Amino acid sequence: MGKFNIIKSEIEGVFTVEPTVFEDERGYFMETYNENDFKAEGIDLTFVQDNQSKSSKGVLRGLHFQYTQPQGKLVRVIKGEVFDVGVDLRKDSPTYGKWMGEILSEENKKQLFIPKGFAHGFLVLSDEAEFVYKCTDFYKGDDEGGIQWNDPDIGIEWPLGDLKEEDLILSEKDKLLKPMKDTPTDFYMEDE
Repeated sequence: MGKFNIIKSEIEGVFTVEPTVFEDERGYFMETYNENDFKAEGIDLTFVQDNQSKSSKGVLRGLHFQYTQPQGKLVRVIKGEVFDVGVDLRKDSPTYGKWMGEILSEENKKQLFIPKGFAHGFLVLSDEAEFVYKCTDFYKGDDEGGIQWNDPDIGIEWPLGDLKEEDLILSEKDKLLKPMKDTPTDFYMEDE
């Protein structure tokens, strides 16, 4: 049995990673990333930055992307539960404008890889969540773009549960984001 079960999604380049978890009465152990194992699966990535955030229930972050320094992200949750989403913004992709989402939690220990050329966001479903991710390029604040979280043309099916749209907590910046059709997204780097 390998250390990771890599599950490819319907959108090229997006995949879910299920690590092998070794549990006993003391707790558990798992690898969250192994360059050799990922390369053996045909996933050749270099990560240059790790990030961590903590958010309360109802916080929705996104949908964000970088224009000239797009980041691929390997994301996971170490506390709580989130619904994580990637939207394909690659103009030459057959799945342009399509989205993929996955529930990530401390219990299921799944990870999601969102490649360069995607908008990314997540909604916190638990009372609190800690979210960590590895990035393939450095964050550059003045390079960031975004699209509206509830763009009807994209149609993300956010699992709101007992939350109402008016209960969602967005940053002031995210409240101002526009739909994809009104946002320049022609940033995809041809050397990907």
